[in-house]
Order: sequence, then structure tokens, then C-alpha cells
Amino acid sequence: MGVNVAVVAVDAGNSKTDVALIGADGTVLATARGGGFQPPLVGVDSAVDVLGSALDRAVAGLPSAPGSLGHISACLANADLPVEEAELTQALEARGWGTSVQVRNDTFAVLRAGVDEPRGVAVVCGAGINCAGMAPDGRTARFPAIGRISGDWGGGAGLADEALWFAARAEDGRGEPTGLAVTLPAHFGLDSMYALIEALHRGAIPMTRRHELTPVLFATALSGDPVAASLVERLAEEVVAMASVALTRLELLEEEAPVLLGGSVLAARHPRLNDRIAELLAARAPKAVVRVVTEPPVLGAALLGLDVTGAAPEVHRRLRAQYA
Repeated sequence: MGVNVAVVAVDAGNSKTDVALIGADGTVLATARGGGFQPPLVGVDSAVDVLGSALDRAVAGLPSAPGSLGHISACLANADLPVEEAELTQALEARGWGTSVQVRNDTFAVLRAGVDEPRGVAVVCGAGINCAGMAPDGRTARFPAIGRISGDWGGGAGLADEALWFAARAEDGRGEPTGLAVTLPAHFGLDSMYALIEALHRGAIPMTRRHELTPVLFATALSGDPVAASLVERLAEEVVAMASVALTRLELLEEEAPVLLGGSVLAARHPRLNDRIAELLAARAPKAVVRVVTEPPVLGAALLGLDVTGAAPEVHRRLRAQYA
């Protein structure tokens, strides 16, 4: 008799995909990692093929052939709108991998990984910025998180662009002085913003490397540079705005509720940023409990799957213990 997999947990980001096969007792039976999930760039079918490849590797890691694959809990980047969740759900159902499918935005995986019940809010700041909240009764709070057209500000890429904008204007005289005009080009071994602008424009430095400038921004802010500090301050305000609005929508603003911080920018624990977030949130939501999520998001996808299957609390605890 084959191995029965109760939950197929998928956490798919822009740069990587993690798959975990979970038994009915909460045991992690097999895991695998695959490439990034980018349907806007490659199309839905090709993006789902990436998930399929990772799933195939996970199944190959089982001690014997699976007797069945159960519920698929997929937390996916680029599932930013309900219509996109529905489209991706249909695409996964068409593959016939499991008995049922639930697709959520990958921010929900970060949130569920950090809480013992589906209750609270998570703000994720990596390449972009997003926020999601859940209540035990099934209500959710979320934002489109598509970029500036949906009112977003922040994320590593956005911060790098803002830093470059201020640094360029400081060097040529259109803007106020800032140490960013020195620290940003110096990161790439260059002596001026003009040289950095030329290198980025002509491809000597790939535009994809702009994300490397975000830590430089934080270091410059920590040194006391007022322009860099103002960008960090604004990011803190954006994180708190998202979190407090989500708490309000879920009627958790007046209750003790977790606010989880995830993504590469927030997980780095920049003191000027994270301390300021805690300070501002204490004023907006005094009972909120703030912490950085260290658990892997695929754990959150798996826990969401167990929520759907109605697994007992000890099953959730057994699963979580394996990721401790």
C-alpha cells in the first residue's frame, strides 16, 4: 500500500518554490524546492509547470509511491487578486494532482506560519510590500499589492529606486545633499552617481542588482543621514498603516492580536526600522503583539491545509515541531 499524503503544501515566491508533503498525523513525508513562480512573465501554464516539477521531486522523495495526494494548499506569489486566485485554482485543479485545491496569496503563508491559530495580521516586505490578515471565523483582510497603482509604497525594489532618485538629485544639485550620493555608487566600486546611472542604464550593472542597495540605504540612515532616515521613517509608516487597517477590518484593533513582520527587509531587523514600527504601532494598535516571523512560509501553507482538513490540534503541533 502506498503512502497517503493528506496535504500538499506549496509556498511559491518569485524566486523559489517549496513543496512539503504532509501525512494525516502531521509528519513531513518529503520536501522539494523548485524555481520561481512568475505567471505574469511566463504565463499561467508554464508557471504551474514549475510547481509540477517541484511536486514530482517531492513525490520521488517518498519512501514508496503515494497511495493518494490529498488537499493542495498553495500559497502563491502573484495571486494578488481574487480573480487571480480563482484562475490559479482552476489551473491547479486541471492538473488533477489532489482531491481539492485552495489557492491563497503567499502572504497568508507567512502569517499562518507565525500563529497557532488563523488569527492576526502579517506584513511582508521583500522585493515588494504586502499585508494579509485572518480571523478564526474565516474572514480575511488583504490589499491588491500590485504597486503604485494600488496605493503601495515600499518593498526592497521601491526603496532602492527612491534612494537612487534622491542620490541622483543630490549630486547634480536638483535636490538636498545626502550621503546616499556617495554610499550607493561606492557599493559597486564607483565614485559617482553619474557613473552608477550610466552603468545601470547601459547594462554594465544589471538592473536586477538594485535590490543590493536597500541594505546600503539602511546603513546610511543609521549613520544619521536625514534623507535616508526619512525613507526608513516612511516605510515604517506604510507598514503600520497596512497593519492597522487590516486589524480594523477584522475587528482586532482593540484586542491583543499578533502583527507579524516577514520578508527580507523586515526580517533583517534593521533597528531604525523595526523599532520605529513597534513605536508607531503601539500608538495605533496598543494591544498588538509585534514579532518577526522566522518560521518558513511552507509551514504556513501546510498549516492552512490542515485547517481545511480539520486536523486535530496535536497534528498541528506535531507538524510545527518539525520546523522548530
